[in-house]
Amino acid sequence: MKKITYILVLLCATSFSFAQQTPAPAQTEAITIEGATAHLGNGKVIENSLLMFEAGKITFVGDAKMRIARKGTIINATGKHVYPGFIAPAKSLGLVEVDAVRASDDQDEIGDMIPHIRSLIAYNAESKVVESMRPNGVLLGQIAPQGGRISGTSSIVQFDAWNWEDAAVKVDDGIHMNWPNSFKQGRWWMGEERGFKPNEKYTEELDEITTFFKNAMAYGKAAAPEMNLAYKAMSGLFDGNQKLYIYTDGEKEIIDAVTLAKANGVKEIVIVGGYRAYKITDFLKENNIAVLINFTHNNPNFEDDDYDLPYKNPKLLFDAGVLVGIQNASAANFQTRNLPFYAGQTVGQGLDKEAALQLITGNTAKILGIDADYGTLEVGKSATLFISEGDALDTRSNQLTHAYIDGRDLSLETHQTELWKRYMRKYEGKK
Repeated sequence: MKKITYILVLLCATSFSFAQQTPAPAQTEAITIEGATAHLGNGKVIENSLLMFEAGKITFVGDAKMRIARKGTIINATGKHVYPGFIAPAKSLGLVEVDAVRASDDQDEIGDMIPHIRSLIAYNAESKVVESMRPNGVLLGQIAPQGGRISGTSSIVQFDAWNWEDAAVKVDDGIHMNWPNSFKQGRWWMGEERGFKPNEKYTEELDEITTFFKNAMAYGKAAAPEMNLAYKAMSGLFDGNQKLYIYTDGEKEIIDAVTLAKANGVKEIVIVGGYRAYKITDFLKENNIAVLINFTHNNPNFEDDDYDLPYKNPKLLFDAGVLVGIQNASAANFQTRNLPFYAGQTVGQGLDKEAALQLITGNTAKILGIDADYGTLEVGKSATLFISEGDALDTRSNQLTHAYIDGRDLSLETHQTELWKRYMRKYEGKK
């Protein structure tokens, strides 16, 4: 009996040591951050700032020289920087834990046209991958399904919750769609020539998409005798309550996708990826299309591309006046923690540092439709923010001291920080 009890205690201790940090309690006392350089996320900076928040909402943002009563706990952040929480769009965070373990992979369901698949109900709020985002300032994310032609419906969550219900910030915000390519690469392993050639099925694939959209629109207008979950899930695209996120890169594909979607009643469209979007910026602006550009730490896709195209792509779109944010849908989930450094890369390409910050704060919040509450440090918005020792877009100085979601004081400890401390003690000769 003693042996069994010992084993149970050991298992409990092991489970506890590897459990996610307990979500922070609701804010009960006002907090004042004084002296920090405040980066507001809308292009503005306050060098010697005073920021106060209460009951999860920002109540004051201004200069610390102003004669105004400080409230609650006062944090002296002189020499430090305060930022709005970074936002990671179009990611399957919380839907897959270990790629090699099928039981932990919920990012792709069976089927090709499945807009009714809701990613939110599969979201694992206790994911160690999700938890590892917070120490770099990534506090919010759009949890998106993957695979198929129409992958399903995304939702936006905050990264400190007991479950998906607690995590939800905006439920079923958009539908995600993978656009076909007009060219395909030769399958050399099957005896085909290397290189690219026209996709003979491209027109056929577009016809299938058109038929599905028309049927979905007709379903919403008529009293159908039978329930069709897929068609019903599309209704938000036609009344403007949801956005259509189209994953595609080429100029022709982007133009075809936007043209087809608008012709079939879709109100709000966002391009995800957009590798060649910089070539058709006039078209994007005319049609009010935002772009979630792919991450900058990447190689060029084609031999004749500029070697630094992935680095400067966000700047090309920003300078052209396109509403642009940064995503990394094609990268592994754990790389999402590098989101601030993708934005920092654009500074080296000549983009203003505060404009680069907008790519992962204010701009992304606008694209996702959560800018009324998140993305910038403004009075009345959610107190979702963090304090860093230095420049949060720089890998060397992004060192968080405090982080808050809706005013709740977060733990910055993760499974990784625990391992780091454990092995640092080993190599420093400490027990």
